[in-house]
Amino acid sequence: MDFDYIVVGGGSGGCVLAARLSEDPAVSVALIEAGPVDKNILIHVPAGLALLAQTKAANWNFSTVAQKGLNGRIGWQPRGKVLGGSSSVNAMVYIRGHRADYDHWAAEGNAGWAYDDVLPYFRRAEHNERLHDKYHGNDGPLNVMDLRSPNKYTQPFIDAGREAGYRITDDFNGAEQEGIGPYQVTHRNGERHSAAKAYLTPNLGRRNLTVFTGAHTTRILFEGRRARGVEFRRDGRLEQIGAKHEVLMAAGALQTPQILMLSGVGPGAELAKFGIGVVHDLPGVGRNLQDHLDAVQVVNAPMLKETFGVSFGGIARVLKAIPEWRDRRTGMLTTNFAESGGFIKSQASEPIPDLQLHFVVAKLVDHGRKTVFGHGYSGHVCVLRPRSRGSITLASADPMAGPLIDPNFLADPDDVARMVRGFRLMRALFQQPALRKLGGHEHPRSAGATTDAEIEQFIRGYGDTIYHPVGTCRMGSGAMDVVGADLRIHGLEGIRVVDASMMPRIIGGNTNAPTIMVAEKASDMIKAARLSGAAPAPQAIRAPASPESLAA
Repeated sequence: MDFDYIVVGGGSGGCVLAARLSEDPAVSVALIEAGPVDKNILIHVPAGLALLAQTKAANWNFSTVAQKGLNGRIGWQPRGKVLGGSSSVNAMVYIRGHRADYDHWAAEGNAGWAYDDVLPYFRRAEHNERLHDKYHGNDGPLNVMDLRSPNKYTQPFIDAGREAGYRITDDFNGAEQEGIGPYQVTHRNGERHSAAKAYLTPNLGRRNLTVFTGAHTTRILFEGRRARGVEFRRDGRLEQIGAKHEVLMAAGALQTPQILMLSGVGPGAELAKFGIGVVHDLPGVGRNLQDHLDAVQVVNAPMLKETFGVSFGGIARVLKAIPEWRDRRTGMLTTNFAESGGFIKSQASEPIPDLQLHFVVAKLVDHGRKTVFGHGYSGHVCVLRPRSRGSITLASADPMAGPLIDPNFLADPDDVARMVRGFRLMRALFQQPALRKLGGHEHPRSAGATTDAEIEQFIRGYGDTIYHPVGTCRMGSGAMDVVGADLRIHGLEGIRVVDASMMPRIIGGNTNAPTIMVAEKASDMIKAARLSGAAPAPQAIRAPASPESLAA
């Protein structure tokens, strides 16, 4: 079975590509996703993300290798394994990053990726229910809104920000990012609005769009250095489909490089160790991994019964909220937990914010995977542009095995210093009158850390990812870069990377909206290449059997 385009990965980037490319009825598109259809009710109820973390549903549930910078601990790396990818399991915060992030990409030689170049694609993707100005779109597929039923303790955090002297804002994606305020979310009518619901689900009826679920990509098929198709495992058997124009890698920063290496594209000497034939020796594949390390301060506040927590009253409130959400799509189950936060400077000399804060209306421990009794709230801080760099490498030649994930957290002393300063600033926020009068007390686990050395040890002992891995197929023209500004892989034909792995440097914020933007921009590049007369592959791979497709 042959298609004009094959999209590998049904996450944020893949859903956008499948929808945009199939707008042309003359073009056939296949989307391959290892996970299931996004039918799980926990995906669609915003507060369901808490149980998704505990049940490990719709998730790859990867782990890191032991992290030297985190006292040898092994971290968690959750990634969505379902249509919508991580946009179906994340905290739904809509953040684009800072103008300077994209200008930095362009300054490194990536023409067309400056802020003024990418802003139109952010706007094209977005339907913002409240904001109507030159920074926001109001006709796009992705619904962005204020929380429908914010928790009553979100406002005291914002008030504390004002008391601490920070700018208060209701738009982190407009003219100025810096400040404290409520987050907008990718919700619609009180439900999660993932990339799948925004882009894919409305277009599943297109005859030129075929979606394969439960299909684990095992390798890209090459003739010489041209990608000709994709092999995947489904229902215990291997199947192959052909690409007449291009294979588009959208499997994410962890699995796009893994699939490329399994297919013979990557550091040649490493591939040879696993007996993988080298199609193209490209040393940058899997390098340049960047992620946001997160440190959490938990406040015990048993009197704050309207925060989320395990107690008789808390359970009763959740049970009462179920019919409210079912009937009216309002109430506490519309929370994304990280309801507010901010972008601040760790010291006054910083030119732009270098820290991000998330205020969570629950006591969050170990990513929410551990049941915590009682009530309270949590404050998260991360360094926005860490200097530490890690890698993705193969654990084996088995395509069903996960990769070796090494974020190399806190390898650079600058990251440590910024995290310590950020931790102190979050603690100072929690000590402002608006929050102090609520009567909570910092959890003993962190409260005892008062000196810089003690705070550093707390971070090393308890810090972990806040789920923003990027950069493993870096965009640029250097020896360790993988794709050019058109997202084509250097030295290969008929294949591009369209996901967060192309980011040369991590952006200052959450990474879902930027990934959607990348795919919006890539879809225009791909369409333009086709219309310019780029020759399709003359001979495609033929599958031994016609695979079934998903149409609903």
